[in-house]
Amino acid sequence: MRIVFMGTPESAVPSLRRLVDDGHEIVAVWTQPDKPAGRGKKLHQSPIKEFALQHNLTIHQPPKIKSAEAKELFASHQADVAVVVAYGKILPPEFLNAPEYGCINVHFSLLPKYRGAAPVNWAIVNGETETGVTTMKIVQELDAGPILLQKATQIEPAEIAPGLLARLAEIGADLISETLSNLPTIEPKAQQDEEATFAPILKHEDGLIDWSMDAYAIARRVSGLQPWPKAYTTFRSQRLVIWAAVPEWIEQLRFTPGQVIEAGRDRLIVACGDGTALRLLEVQLQDSRRMSTRDFLNGAHIKVGDVLG
Repeated sequence: MRIVFMGTPESAVPSLRRLVDDGHEIVAVWTQPDKPAGRGKKLHQSPIKEFALQHNLTIHQPPKIKSAEAKELFASHQADVAVVVAYGKILPPEFLNAPEYGCINVHFSLLPKYRGAAPVNWAIVNGETETGVTTMKIVQELDAGPILLQKATQIEPAEIAPGLLARLAEIGADLISETLSNLPTIEPKAQQDEEATFAPILKHEDGLIDWSMDAYAIARRVSGLQPWPKAYTTFRSQRLVIWAAVPEWIEQLRFTPGQVIEAGRDRLIVACGDGTALRLLEVQLQDSRRMSTRDFLNGAHIKVGDVLG
């Protein structure tokens, strides 16, 4: 098939790689413009652009896609279908109608659950035990198009968002391959809008830990809010990121949420809500490196009774 591929981050690469390996004709790759990053603010290419360059694919990076020029360029590809994986912009109607089979999205949730920008993160934060990948026809309403195929997978205990996303990206590559192989015969299935849940774009403040929550909910935020904004608190007026933690029970005792109730060797335990506690395993203090709890305790001189947050 003649395919326009639209994607930007690392999670989109497996799908593009699979389409190339399947022998499809990739007539163009659309990805976001290079962006400045790092201390030197040098321009960095997206992972999709890097892959496309390695495979001599035609690349387009328009800063705006609602312009007449962008719409004309997209139509000129005369594609059979457009495949969209985390491109980063909402497509205008002219794009949706240009290819013969329209535009197909690879979405990392089991729609209609978790429509929106951060489905993998919110699935973990909300304690889901199952997620998956959906291929769907794109319509104007966000993530509301008819479903083509779906594949489910279990969320492993303590699985962090980047690892889960990497797994879903590989599942998505298989699913888009299967979808395109059977596209003429697949009967699209309308979503049940009343069952929809939403996964809004993450904000910096989402990572701030509320120690009055129970430790299980906080541990899910530690796992689900990586790589950004990360779960964080404050310690002596400095930002403290928690990279790994496990919940524990406090036997019927009650402590102020955020209070350190054990601090020694490799055990740093903080009181949470509902008679629970969180054992911190890996942390990163502001302007410092990521480290084990043992290393942190050796340098921070934290003691029982100190309060985080």
